[in-house]
Amino acid sequence: MTNQELILERLDRIEAQLAPVVQTAKNIVELKDDLTPLSKQAIQLVIKELEDVESSFQLEDLLLMIKRMFRSVNNITFALEQLENIIDFVTTLEPLLRSSVPQMISYLDDIEQRGVFRIINATLGVRAKIAEAYSPEDIEEIGDGLVALLGLAKKITSPQTIAFLENIAELPAKLDFSASKEVGPFGLLRASSNKEVKEGLGVLIELTKGLGNLKSVAGAGGAPAESSN
Repeated sequence: MTNQELILERLDRIEAQLAPVVQTAKNIVELKDDLTPLSKQAIQLVIKELEDVESSFQLEDLLLMIKRMFRSVNNITFALEQLENIIDFVTTLEPLLRSSVPQMISYLDDIEQRGVFRIINATLGVRAKIAEAYSPEDIEEIGDGLVALLGLAKKITSPQTIAFLENIAELPAKLDFSASKEVGPFGLLRASSNKEVKEGLGVLIELTKGLGNLKSVAGAGGAPAESSN
């Protein structure tokens, strides 16, 4: 093989090796030609958008923000760690919420069906009316009275008091007032020999003794009487 043939062979190999490079260069040129109009439009759009913030933006502010970011790297890292903890917490809580939220909705719906919310709303309306009709001082006095009434109700709920009130409530049904007659002094004497009359008089005397205590209670609660000259 002559030197000329060797040179031609080497040139062919070099040309084959340079062919991809040439093709790549052509592709780059084509890409540049395609991107040039787009880049011009993008630059014009960025310039137009920056004109809106030109009065509020200063390069010094950007540099200051970058400096603060570098100084706050620890804080940013801590914030990211806390964000990861929150994400883990939400991920852990999500299955519980899926089961508990429907139950809570069902419970609230059941309360709504029973009218509990309407009762609460009506109660708030009553409280508003009370606030309009009475002053805070009146409410305090009413509260003191309610406390006293609760104490009275507690006394009434004792077994002896309940039994006594039940007997009194049943008493009219056991009496026959149509058979009652006029009774004079001698009739009282004859009736006093009856066992039931004697027991009734005994109960009446005990009640009379108890009613006598009302006078002392009323005297203690009332104003002192003025002495007459």
